[in-house]
Amino acid sequence: MSKAYLGIGGNIGDRKANIQKALELLKQHDKINILKVSSIYETEPVGYAEQDWFYNIAAEIDTTLDPYELLEHCNKVEKELKRERLIRWGPRTIDIDILLYEDVKLDESKLTIPHPRMAERAFVMIPLSEIAPDIKIESRSISDIINNLKGEKIRRVL
Repeated sequence: MSKAYLGIGGNIGDRKANIQKALELLKQHDKINILKVSSIYETEPVGYAEQDWFYNIAAEIDTTLDPYELLEHCNKVEKELKRERLIRWGPRTIDIDILLYEDVKLDESKLTIPHPRMAERAFVMIPLSEIAPDIKIESRSISDIINNLKGEKIRRVL
């Protein structure tokens, strides 16, 4: 089994229900076991500001899927939850990102691991720190990364 971390969020429709449904669909795959799920955090949009605030979580999983198979399953879940990609960083029912996958490093057009902007995003780092407080990202502690974040408003809601 390989350990991976996912970032899951959305801002269209019933945000909480969409996240819960995404988790249910993820764990329906017989090669994914969800180990930990963070609290839900409400965060202001990043990149494209003219939209509703997001609900975001982080999840720790064990999987026997390789990173590309995991990406394919995440995309399938997004599609089932009616994810549309109309505006970069725009509104969405659900977004599932592979943040980390073991010690894998990939930099390809289809998949980049670790997620390329995760250390710049409070909506990723704060939920992730809740479930993996001792994790290191690019040799930096998660607490150091969080202490150096600027801007983005975030609050725990559930």
